[in-house]
Amino acid sequence: MNGHDRVSEARRLLTALGFDAERSNERSALILLALLGLTPDTPWPEARNPLLRTVEIMEHIRVQYDVAYKPNTRETVRRRTLHQFAEAMLVEQNPDAPGRPVNSPKWCYQLTDRALALARVYGTADFDAEVTGYLVDLPGLRAQYAAARDLERIPVTTLDGSQLTLSPGGQNILIKQIVEDFGACFLPGGHLLYLGDADAKWSVWEQDALAGLGVTVDSHGKMPDVIVHMPDRNWLVLMEAASSHGPVDAKRHGELQTLFAGSTAGLVYVSCFPSRTEMRKYLREIAWETEVWCAEDPTHLIHFDGERFLGPYG
Repeated sequence: MNGHDRVSEARRLLTALGFDAERSNERSALILLALLGLTPDTPWPEARNPLLRTVEIMEHIRVQYDVAYKPNTRETVRRRTLHQFAEAMLVEQNPDAPGRPVNSPKWCYQLTDRALALARVYGTADFDAEVTGYLVDLPGLRAQYAAARDLERIPVTTLDGSQLTLSPGGQNILIKQIVEDFGACFLPGGHLLYLGDADAKWSVWEQDALAGLGVTVDSHGKMPDVIVHMPDRNWLVLMEAASSHGPVDAKRHGELQTLFAGSTAGLVYVSCFPSRTEMRKYLREIAWETEVWCAEDPTHLIHFDGERFLGPYG
């Protein structure tokens, strides 16, 4: 069998599972074949489900199907196919280490066992019945996965002593440290007004309190990761978990200034890193007149120029 025919088969399989046009196009089909470890000559019953990083998926596609995606298309592979595969429970992200940081080079994907079993009967008389059973069971599979993720949620004690939880993995380990450690050292008496989380139902978003300070936002898209109001100083402290999105650089500083232009509280910008080793990667990018905090040294703060230490400007 040639590669074109195998890709066509994979596209038909994705269509049978109800994926839309983009998630059943050539790119998505090639990604599925890589996740199954299939070459043009490997029979479907011999499909596997190895743990693969994005770069390994792209390398399999290049070697086995002679399609070379440029390195700058990794984000397209992740955001336009793998994320949707994960949402549909076709693949799991980091099943070997659910708490893996979102910027880890080891971030990986694996086809679920149920999806693998379905792929292995592709082209047989059992396939249609297996697809029907798979789609019927899918809501239950999602519920089981959600329940397992709930057990792994990260507990956080906020500035006023109340409790909440964050979804596991990604940058949320650092966000917990920002709230608990940075908050204890530098934000006593502060009010937590916003805390970002991929699982929005668990995030903090005090819209009325922010509106009372002159800040109105339409969505979470451009918000910093953590916002704390210091009522005794009338500061609004804007904190970015730089482990995933990078620090408050000149571009981000300008975005935040625009977003919070109506604030009646002075703005303080803080880039938060897990360690000084991570911080060193971004030293040339960090904006002046901002602060830097590293979780490994929670009682220390690094000030980037300016006439004052930990305070708003102009």
